[in-house]
Amino acid sequence: FECETGNYHTFCPISCVAWLYQKIEDSFFLVIGTKTCGYFLQNALGVMIFAEPRYAMAELEEADISAQLNDYKELKRLCLQIKQDRNPSVIVWIGTCTTEIIKMDLEGMAPRLEAEIQTPIVVARANGLDYAFTQGEDTVLAAMVQRCPSNAPEQNQIEKKSLVLFGSLPTNVATQLNLELERCGIQVAGWLPSQRYADLPVLNQNVYVCGINPFLSRTATTLMRRRKCKLISAPFPIGPDGTRAWLEKICSVFNVAPINLIERERLIWDSLEDYIALLRGKSVFFMGDNLLEISLARFLVRCGMIVYEIGIPYLDKRFQSAELQLLEKTCSEMNVAMPRIVEKPDNYNQIQRIRELQPDLAITGMAHANPLEARGINTKWSVEFTFAQIHGFTNARDILELVTRPLRRN
Repeated sequence: FECETGNYHTFCPISCVAWLYQKIEDSFFLVIGTKTCGYFLQNALGVMIFAEPRYAMAELEEADISAQLNDYKELKRLCLQIKQDRNPSVIVWIGTCTTEIIKMDLEGMAPRLEAEIQTPIVVARANGLDYAFTQGEDTVLAAMVQRCPSNAPEQNQIEKKSLVLFGSLPTNVATQLNLELERCGIQVAGWLPSQRYADLPVLNQNVYVCGINPFLSRTATTLMRRRKCKLISAPFPIGPDGTRAWLEKICSVFNVAPINLIERERLIWDSLEDYIALLRGKSVFFMGDNLLEISLARFLVRCGMIVYEIGIPYLDKRFQSAELQLLEKTCSEMNVAMPRIVEKPDNYNQIQRIRELQPDLAITGMAHANPLEARGINTKWSVEFTFAQIHGFTNARDILELVTRPLRRN
């Protein structure tokens, strides 16, 4: 592992609103920030404007920033308007860099206002100074953990252990993962986040939790510390290899013998051969953007690619420990060297390394894609993996569709 001193060269974490407002169907997201945040949301999420989205900007003017106005009164006015227009089951306040810098006490105001307007208000921080863009979801889910019930109503019998999965996925992908576990004989008791705020899962010391995305380390910590849940440390269900390892780990915790998983994984690999033939022996360089890098690299090593470097904005070695072990195991089975892993990469240094190594593909944030293409390097936007369906056995094809597209195009 190496750590450079680069900034987080990633999208801003307020972009998490884009997928979370769609996942939690009765929610409303209020981003509290400046005009710049508003422009970013309009540009990044502008495609969704026709759907009348359930998010909005509370725009801080100069008078707010110099504390001449009453924040509480203004937020109350906005929240009452949201309640009247939309009547959501929960309002999520997303704090931005500006609210951090001017020390706006969102956590202090929310409970007072919640009691006044009788709608739950959850406060999450999503400032781009501290977080890479997918970690916006992490702060929202960590805040929601506190709102989950600690015991189910009308349950007096001794609780047996149950499984809750955390991470936001499109409903059809979540259903696929539920079905995979049901095939193994395990019922999923709930998801965080749930589609409706009222259906948040019960969390207590009898609950085993397992994450489906590598960027949810704060949520994992909150589940263990605040709610005494037991964390299942598994690789992430990305690629057939990761999905099988994820299912096997959950089965081992619940003392269930998984059936036909090896056969299932082999069939998926066979179905991917047309794509894998294009990738074998090709090289890839991850610049680091969305924190999915280690899982994707591990899958691509298994596909026969040479991974020169895995740049990653932030690496929680405890939360990703099972994934790192699977990467090592994969490299030794494929008989290749373990790729260099660089946390908080310095882009200037990375560009020099790319120039020397001349990889067949660079997976990069949007800022660097065009300059690299101009220098003859094929690129893929890392943000596309965040918005694509990449989890579980059946979606492995979609990952390879994305990875091979620039190679097929050129």
